[in-house]
Amino acid sequence: MKVVSLVPSITEALFDLGLTENEVVGRTKFCIHPADKVKNVPVIGGTKNINIDKIKALQPDLILANKEENIKEQVEALMDDCKVLVTNVETIEDNYYLLKTLGNIFNKKERAQQFNLKIYDVLEQAKLDSANIKAAYLIWKNPYMTIGSDTFIHKILAETGFENIFKDKTRYPVIEMEDLAGADVIMLSSEPFPFKEKHIEEMKAFYPDKKIMIVDGEAFSWYGTHIAKCGNYFRELLAEIHAMER
Repeated sequence: MKVVSLVPSITEALFDLGLTENEVVGRTKFCIHPADKVKNVPVIGGTKNINIDKIKALQPDLILANKEENIKEQVEALMDDCKVLVTNVETIEDNYYLLKTLGNIFNKKERAQQFNLKIYDVLEQAKLDSANIKAAYLIWKNPYMTIGSDTFIHKILAETGFENIFKDKTRYPVIEMEDLAGADVIMLSSEPFPFKEKHIEEMKAFYPDKKIMIVDGEAFSWYGTHIAKCGNYFRELLAEIHAMER
C-alpha cells in the first residue's frame, strides 16, 4: 500500500510501526523523523500548503491527514481523487485509537499495541511527586500564545502532574505577559515558535523569581509513537522541577 502522510508525527509513527520508504511515498517538509528514512521520501509541501498535483501524481492508496494540522479545503480537494483518512487527536485515548487504527490498516497490530503499552508506561512513570505545580506552556511569541484544555499538550501536562493555569481556555489563546503571574513554572516550547535562551532572559526581566525553561515541544505535542521514546526526557524534566521546589 502506498501512503502519503501530511502529518509529521504520523509519518514518524508509520516508520516506527515498520513501514518502509517503498510504502510511505510522500511527506511534508516538517516530517523530520526518522531522519535516515524520511530523507528518501519525496516532499509534497508543508502541512498548511500541500502540493495537491504532486500528491495525486504519486497515486497513493491512502492519504493521512489531521483536522488541526492541515487545511480543510486542501484536504477536501484531495478527497475528489484519493482515499483520505482525517485524524483528530486531543487526548491520550485518541492517540491509543490512532495507533490501533494504523496497526489495523497496515497489518501492524502487535507493534501498534507495543507502542501503546509503552506510552502508558512512560506517562505512568512521569509523575510529579508533589501536588500539582501550576504551569504556563507557551507555543508562540508576538503575540504570546498558550494552550487551552482541549489540546493534546494540555493532556500531557496533566498526565505528568502539572496544572495548566489556562485550563479554563480553549485551543490556543493569545495572552499578555501579566497573565503569567499565577504560574510556578513557565514553559517555552521549542516549537512551533523556536524559543531560545534569549527569550528566557526577556521574561526574567518581568518575572525574575519564576522558573522559566525551554521544553521539548515534540515531547508534549507529537502524538503517535513519539511519547514512547520520551521516558528519559520526562524524567530529567521532572527532576529539574523537583530541584526547583527544594
